[in-house]
Amino acid sequence: MTTQTQSPSATAPLALVILAAGKGTRMRSDLHKVLHPVAGRPMLLHLMASAAQLAPARQVVVAGHGRDQLEKALGGSATIAVQEPQLGTGHAVQQAQGALDGFAGDVLILYGDVPFVRAQTMQAMLDRLHAADAPAVVVLGFRPDDALQYGRVIAEGDRVVKMVEHKDASEAERACTLCNSGLMAVKGSDLFALLAQVGNDNAQGEYYLTDIVNVANAAGKTCAVVVTDDPDEVAGINSRAELAQAEGRWQQRRRLAAMADGASLVAPETVWFSHDTVLGRDVTVEQNVVFGPGVTVADNVVIHAFCHLEGCTVASGVSLGPFARLRPGAALEQNSRVGNFVEVKNARLGAGAKANHLTYLGDADVGAGANIGAGTITCNYDGYFKYRTVIGERAFIGSNSALIAPVRIGADAIVAAGSAVSRDVSDGELRLVRAEQLVKPGWADRFHDAMKKKKAESKK
Repeated sequence: MTTQTQSPSATAPLALVILAAGKGTRMRSDLHKVLHPVAGRPMLLHLMASAAQLAPARQVVVAGHGRDQLEKALGGSATIAVQEPQLGTGHAVQQAQGALDGFAGDVLILYGDVPFVRAQTMQAMLDRLHAADAPAVVVLGFRPDDALQYGRVIAEGDRVVKMVEHKDASEAERACTLCNSGLMAVKGSDLFALLAQVGNDNAQGEYYLTDIVNVANAAGKTCAVVVTDDPDEVAGINSRAELAQAEGRWQQRRRLAAMADGASLVAPETVWFSHDTVLGRDVTVEQNVVFGPGVTVADNVVIHAFCHLEGCTVASGVSLGPFARLRPGAALEQNSRVGNFVEVKNARLGAGAKANHLTYLGDADVGAGANIGAGTITCNYDGYFKYRTVIGERAFIGSNSALIAPVRIGADAIVAAGSAVSRDVSDGELRLVRAEQLVKPGWADRFHDAMKKKKAESKK
């Protein structure tokens, strides 16, 4: 993107107006359309995270249906303005007037269902707004492979001559390939004066936001277009199918970024990232691995196939999986090992500790060098409260043991296989909790003979 020379006023404060009043009927969902997640984050919050790089002074989200859901998701980070009834995009922006009362900076008009607009694209629009020719409105245009039903931007160079919705466009105008994304940058001192002059004499009977360009042009003012070089960043999401397509595009970009940053993905198309996944260098990720939100992986980690990670930290040198699950609060320290069919939740494995198979470690603190045998579980919940298990350094927990929390296993202690431990074990102690074995010679032979005879008699 290229822009003209900026004026000194390009450092004006910024306000965001994000339109999210649509009913989203094509989603067929009780969840507000803009709260449907991509890569584990609601699409609205993707957009706001990008815009946050521009340090907006005010943020207004225009809502209609699902206002309560939006308020909860935003947590007070933006002002909610209500559009009721919905009379078009121009009418929607007008509902932000009260929230922007007295604001004289720049206004970016964005859409909550267009989540992947880059911060540099938004900045390019603001830069163009403050170019020497002082345009009244800057619109963001794009050139899709198929213009479909998009509104058109009729331009000479980067000067906008006319904005027209597809339904109102002539055949000649529809032949134009420069399309309107809907995003605009306008000075706050101009925005609502322009909107006040917009009418609804069109095919839809609505107040189109795009008409502020035509109003400004009619008044002899300049309007400009900035064209993105990536049409995907302005793709709207209106249905479950489009949501899945957006997820696919996002994942593909993230996989390429991970490999460019020094991670090896054995089968990239089978690895799924979250919006905040952090991978170190020389990490190997095998097939069918899913990263949920809140995962940080350090350098030189191997994540074997079919693992699921969420809300956890993995230190350098760790080996994980295959078929392992790390749940929120799991922390694997340097060179620890978690093997197949092991689940870790709200638990720490110290440096070099091992839980190689068929184990559940919940609400636990496992010391460095400890070994957790197959079939071990920490019994951390009594139906009402959670309790913690502490396992000391170099302790050995035999297979098929149940550690009934709260309980502490000392350093260098040994818990014999098959034990159910409900009391603390001292350092260096052996704890063996088993029922006495009974031996009855010949009992099995007599049992088999009796049952075979009974079965034979039943067939007579």
